[in-house]
Amino acid sequence: MSSKQLTYDEQLQRMKQFIESGDDFLVVSHVNPDGDAISSTVAVGWLLNSLGKSYTMMNEGPCPAKFHYLWGARDIIEVSHAEAHKYRYVIAVDCADYQRIGKVSERFAEDVKIANIDHHATNDYYGDAHLIRADAAATAEILYDLLEYFGIEWNQEIATCIYTGLLTDTGGFRYTNTTAKVMRVASQLLDYGVQAGELAEHLLERVSKPHIRLLQRTLNTLAYNADHRICWLTVHLSDMEESGASNEDLEGLVSYPRNIEGVEIGILFKEVQEEVYKVSMRSSSAADVSRIAQHFGGGGHLRAAGCTVRGRLDDIIRSVVQEAEKELMANGSA
Repeated sequence: MSSKQLTYDEQLQRMKQFIESGDDFLVVSHVNPDGDAISSTVAVGWLLNSLGKSYTMMNEGPCPAKFHYLWGARDIIEVSHAEAHKYRYVIAVDCADYQRIGKVSERFAEDVKIANIDHHATNDYYGDAHLIRADAAATAEILYDLLEYFGIEWNQEIATCIYTGLLTDTGGFRYTNTTAKVMRVASQLLDYGVQAGELAEHLLERVSKPHIRLLQRTLNTLAYNADHRICWLTVHLSDMEESGASNEDLEGLVSYPRNIEGVEIGILFKEVQEEVYKVSMRSSSAADVSRIAQHFGGGGHLRAAGCTVRGRLDDIIRSVVQEAEKELMANGSA
């Protein structure tokens, strides 16, 4: 029976068996990890540590400094600094497809066994064991269920890890993925000593000076389609260099076009290298941006998705905006 046919409880059981039967695990999330990816990585590391398992946490791209307060976050190795070791047991978290693992996949043994834990609707069920819930607000929510299934004893450390993933992937419990279950789980985590106010201030309110300098430059690129329902910003490599910004400082930029009154799809085009652009999209209830991202080989969620596109910027913007317009028409909001 394929994992897609299993009940969620059956997936939890198989994932527990996968973890109990292996050792010397490699835990990885997606390239350039965000809050949910980092939180999920260290939550799995915490579980393996509590079970007495040997493990390594690794990623392509550094752990953003603002998550260094999390248990184990400073132990996540950037792949370019890792020792030459191959891993037979891998746990991938928050990775919708195998390619999102990036260069860390070069550390997999030929007979690798992969556990795939994720909440993206576009997940293609790569790997050998699967724990996937597309209706979960964050991969951290799924890991809450897995930790409960293991019967672990909760403390402030692990509760803060899970809460951080929920907080960041729901936009501070403001996005439409904030379900009744999310709020129940968050409430339970507060009982273990999570400092909700401090985390909200640190993760959602505080911004760096390079972020502000980058925002000043980026807002000058703001543009709309003909009916102003699609709006976008562009970040060039020169903007990053001259503002002193890092990838961490890009967080939240795509929300500016999306939050403008009347805009239904907000887009950020970020130059990665010459004629290579990362495209991030956010939408209102009028569009499924994951379908737009999939058209260009990417993926994501109904309201938040992304892809990487090669070509001239003007051509890329034209193509992505055209697909966004088609998506709005398909949803009856023409």
